[in-house]
Amino acid sequence: MVTLKIYHDKRAAPAGEPAPLKVAFTKKSATALMSLGVRVLPSQWDAKAEKVVAHPNKEALNAFLRNRMTAIQNLVLSLTSTGELVRLSATQVKNKVAELLEPEVVRGNLFVSRFEAYAARQQNRRTRDIYEVTVKKVLAFDPKARTLSFEAVNKDWLSRFDAWLVESGCVGRNSRNIHLRNIRAVFNDAIDDEVTAAYPFRRFKIKPSPTMKRAVSVETLRQLFAYPLEPWLVPYVDAFRLIFCLIGINVVDLLDADPLVDGRLVYTRSKTGRLYDIKVEPEALEIIQRYAGRERLVSFGEGRKAYTSFTMQLNRALQSIGTPFYEERVVGGKKKRVKCYRPAFPGLTSYVARHSWATIAASLDIPKETIAKALGHGGSSVTDVYIDFDLRKVDEANRRVLDWVFYGKK
Repeated sequence: MVTLKIYHDKRAAPAGEPAPLKVAFTKKSATALMSLGVRVLPSQWDAKAEKVVAHPNKEALNAFLRNRMTAIQNLVLSLTSTGELVRLSATQVKNKVAELLEPEVVRGNLFVSRFEAYAARQQNRRTRDIYEVTVKKVLAFDPKARTLSFEAVNKDWLSRFDAWLVESGCVGRNSRNIHLRNIRAVFNDAIDDEVTAAYPFRRFKIKPSPTMKRAVSVETLRQLFAYPLEPWLVPYVDAFRLIFCLIGINVVDLLDADPLVDGRLVYTRSKTGRLYDIKVEPEALEIIQRYAGRERLVSFGEGRKAYTSFTMQLNRALQSIGTPFYEERVVGGKKKRVKCYRPAFPGLTSYVARHSWATIAASLDIPKETIAKALGHGGSSVTDVYIDFDLRKVDEANRRVLDWVFYGKK
C-alpha cells in the first residue's frame, strides 16, 4: 500500500528562506519525495492541515495543491487496481507517477539524459571529455540505454558493461574504472537531487589495481638529459626537462601558462583549481626563453585545438628515444620499410617528471609537508586556509632537487 502526504522539505533551505513542498510517497517504511514546484516559508505552512497559510497567494496555491494531489491520488489508485505497484519500491512508484504526470520532465531524468547533462556541467574541459567518452561507451554497449531509468542500471547491468569494456579493448582495470566511477558520480548526483534512490554500487564494487611506479632514478634522468638525440626529439626532451624543473607541472597547465611575474610562474591548476606559485630557476628559464610563445609562456601548445594532441606527441617522442631500426610493414596494402625504435627509456611519459621530482625530493629528506605543498596536495583543512605556507621552503626544495640531478650536489 502506498500512502501520500505533502511534506515541507526544510532540510536544504537556509534558515528564514522558503523551502519546497513535496509529495511524500511511502511504501513499506520507505519514502520517496517528488517536488510540487512550490516554495513557502515555515510560517506559511500548516503541516497538520496540509495547506498554505499567511501567504498572499494562499488561495491559488492551495487550489493548485488540491488539484495536484487529486491527480496523483487517482494515478496511484489506478496503478494499484491494475497491480502495477505491487513489486515497485517507493522511489519507483514516485517515478512512475511522475512519468505519467510530466513525461517530458521524466525523460530528462533518465540515466543517459542525466549523464549528458552532468557531463556538460563539468567546467574542466578534460573532465568533460572523459565523461562524454563514457556516455559513448554506454550507448555502444546498450542500444536501449537512452530509455533506461536509474533503477534499470543495476549490478547485473554494470557487470555486463564491465565485461563488454574488456571485450571492446579496454582491458586495463584502472581504465575501466574511470568509466565506472563516472557512472557512480552521476548516480550520486541523481540521488542528491532525489531523482532516484537506487544505488547499485552498494553491491557492485569498483576494484582498483595498483598502478605502475612512474618515477625514475636520478641516474636515469641524467642519462636522458645527456642522451644523443635526433634533432626532431630535442624539443620534446626539452619539454620534459621543463616539466621536471617546474615541479612536475601538468602539460595542460604548461601550455596554458601566462608569462612570468617577477621571475615566478603563477597559475591555477586546471585539474584541482589550486593556486601554484613556482620560482623559475635558471635551468627552466633557459628553456622558456628558447621556446617563448607569442601569447603564452611557451610555444609548444600554440596553434593547437587541444592540449591532448601535444601530450600524445610528447609521450610518443619520449618512447622513440633509443636505437633506430627498420622493418618491413604492410601499409595501405603495400610493403614499406618503416623506421622503428628500441626505447632506451621504456615507460617514459610526461607524468614521470612529476613522480620523479617527488621521489627524488623524498630521497633528499625534504619534509613531506614541503613536498605536498610543492605538488599542490592538501590545503583543504581550516588550518591550511589560515596559515600562509612559506613558499621559500618549496623554492629551496626545488633548488636542491635540481642541484642533485643536474650537478650531483646534495
